[in-house]
Amino acid sequence: MLFNEKRKTKNEKPSLVPVEQPLVAIIGRANVGKSTLFNRLTRSSQALVANIPGVTRDRHYASLTWDDRAVLLVDTGGLVGGEEDLSGMVRQQAEIAVDEADAVLLVVDGRQGPQAGDAEVVDYLRRTAKPVLLVVNKIDHPGQEVHVPEFYRFGLANLYPVSATHGLGLSGLLEALGQVLPLPRELPTPVPGIRVAIIGRPNVGKSSLINHFLGEERLLVSPLPGTTRDAIDTPFRWEGVDFVLVDTAGLRRPSHVERGLERQMVLKTIKALARAEVAVLMLDAAEGLTGQDLRIIGLIEDQGKGCLVLVNKWDLVRHDPKEAKTLLDKATSGLEFMAYAPVLPVSVVTGYNLRRVFPLIAAMHTQSGARVGTGELNRLLKAITERTPPPRYRDRPVKFFYLTQPEIHPPTFVAFVNQPDGVPDHYRRFLVKQLREKLGLSYAPLRLILKSRQRRERGPK
Repeated sequence: MLFNEKRKTKNEKPSLVPVEQPLVAIIGRANVGKSTLFNRLTRSSQALVANIPGVTRDRHYASLTWDDRAVLLVDTGGLVGGEEDLSGMVRQQAEIAVDEADAVLLVVDGRQGPQAGDAEVVDYLRRTAKPVLLVVNKIDHPGQEVHVPEFYRFGLANLYPVSATHGLGLSGLLEALGQVLPLPRELPTPVPGIRVAIIGRPNVGKSSLINHFLGEERLLVSPLPGTTRDAIDTPFRWEGVDFVLVDTAGLRRPSHVERGLERQMVLKTIKALARAEVAVLMLDAAEGLTGQDLRIIGLIEDQGKGCLVLVNKWDLVRHDPKEAKTLLDKATSGLEFMAYAPVLPVSVVTGYNLRRVFPLIAAMHTQSGARVGTGELNRLLKAITERTPPPRYRDRPVKFFYLTQPEIHPPTFVAFVNQPDGVPDHYRRFLVKQLREKLGLSYAPLRLILKSRQRRERGPK
């Protein structure tokens, strides 16, 4: 969840008001560079807030942060199973993504010039009354701008030549996007408590889990996938601690997401995750960790949420200790890049291990909100780097100067170093692991940002 600081009047303290991130959809025909643009924008954004190496996955939703703006960016290629012709794109991408979006980036191929049917897309978007920025992609050098003026025939004033591959023109695009986006929408004052998003593929037992804790059939439960159509917030108290449970629609693989309602469910689930503080990912014990589970985990990690992995339906496999151990090892082995997420086998039917769920969630929330003093951080940084120095870079030593923590939820640390590019991925992971162990933040998704700082040389007095 994002917050804006509401202006204080005299003798009042500033208050934090929850706001919802605007949603920006990227649409366009096949092979115009939608995913390249998405990856370029989110990668440059995450260098400021996450920058966690070593994870390769397909991502179609991510937070994009620049200056003082933040949006949820959606690559509509992720809403469908494959690339379609233009009319298919209009029906299956624009209808859903544009309905949910606050602004649209329409991507076209600047090398080819306008194509048959492009005017149809522009007319459709114009009727939605949503802000549309026409992104003329693949302008990798000035010689490729010959077709750019041809796109003015569509009557869109907001036209931006870019190269998503090389990152050219993106700063101007983001500046224009910030100008057309609405102001962040203030959400109703949230119910007090730790917000927990219950996430997972269809029919893994999400609604049944909430009903178990509530002791009533509060949410509709059905063996048919897709029963839950929206995100439902349910206040709940466990041993004196307040929680807010958010049950969400099941997330399927993009190729299995049907047109219409289910795509809207996917976007609503993503938004629910964005305003939660802790995520509970439910797996099916019999099916184990699937590719779609890894995609969901990627969404959780991208947004810096603490995560508890529940392997449900354990009553179906626990009678066979060998099979149970194999399944649990399989689920755990697929989560090396998210080692801070505890894995807990449970059974909603029998209640097995469910009493451990909320203490773990509370611990994750506490650790994600931990703040460490700069003095302690620098003593720890010095001890770590002296005991295990970073490798040399271009025959020069890599020196860490100091470490600070500017943010919580998740705990975010900024290390100032003389050569940030010289810190290899394995050493960054080593630092994160050491910080997590030494600070007692075993369940927290730590972020480590490296910034350049040169040691000042003292001149003669």
